[in-house]
Amino acid sequence: MSSVTGMLPRPHQCPPRARKTHTSRPENCGSLVRMSSQQFRTSGRSSKRPLQGRPAGAGTGFLFCLATIASAIGLAATYYFFVRTTAGQFIDESALVEATVLGGTAGRASTEFLDMLPMLSLAIAAIMVLFVTVARRRWTAAGIAVAACIAANAATQILKLLIPDRPDRGVQTLELNSLPSGHTTLAASAAAAVFLMVSPRWRPLAGFFGSTFAVATGVSTLINQWHRPADVVAAFLVVAAIMLPAGWLILRTGNSWNVWKGYGEHWAASRLWVWLTVAALVIAGLVAAYSLLQVPDLSTDSTIDYFWAGTAFIVIAGYLSALGGTWLFGLAARKG
Repeated sequence: MSSVTGMLPRPHQCPPRARKTHTSRPENCGSLVRMSSQQFRTSGRSSKRPLQGRPAGAGTGFLFCLATIASAIGLAATYYFFVRTTAGQFIDESALVEATVLGGTAGRASTEFLDMLPMLSLAIAAIMVLFVTVARRRWTAAGIAVAACIAANAATQILKLLIPDRPDRGVQTLELNSLPSGHTTLAASAAAAVFLMVSPRWRPLAGFFGSTFAVATGVSTLINQWHRPADVVAAFLVVAAIMLPAGWLILRTGNSWNVWKGYGEHWAASRLWVWLTVAALVIAGLVAAYSLLQVPDLSTDSTIDYFWAGTAFIVIAGYLSALGGTWLFGLAARKG
């Protein structure tokens, strides 16, 4: 009896073969588990990889084309309203005439600034472009930026020759065409060249100070009675229409350094510069609206309302270009 009992398996004890069969699993079971978990983690990141790996400028060509076309349409609309219509001529000419109120000290300061402007613009652009080119070896970008800067200034001079003289609409004004402003084009194109050459983290800062420099130039030409507000606005639009395609080419050819890590990565990439630009736009919009509402009719004379409205138009055009450029180039840059 005892021998029979010893041969029987103990309770709750599986035979050796059964226990091995019950607990055994395929040899690659662990590797399959590891592979499946690895694939799960990879698939969880797959939606982000294409965005981070997208080359600079890729997928944004349509937006750049749209912005370029919008600039060209804005230039045509500026010309038509302020040159071809009675109301536009009156607003533009009244702002120029009322600028004499700010003569004296402001006029002398603006004259000195305008006299220094050509050399100042060229010096700033040359120093910055040369420094970035040599230090970072961005030779292709430098060639594109300089060529676009020359093209913008050449286009302004060509437009001055091609655009017909101001038609007679009953407004007492000089018939000679002065649109677009050459001084403003020089300042804005120099600022734009620097904007295109610096790395993305410096562009919010470069956009704000570059547009401030260009706006100061435009307002100075108005105070000094060299140009009407529409001439300055047209200059900003000429620069935008030419510099935008050039900027897209720089993005496409400079994928290695056109990396945008978002606001806050550097003090020059602070949102402060964007908010200052927005604040200037809001204030300029309020000034333009208030000034034009002070005159019951756009053919009514005023003391200085048209001047402030014209100045506000210049500020809006300059800072709107900076805001749009900062957003578009930040969107198009490669995400780091």
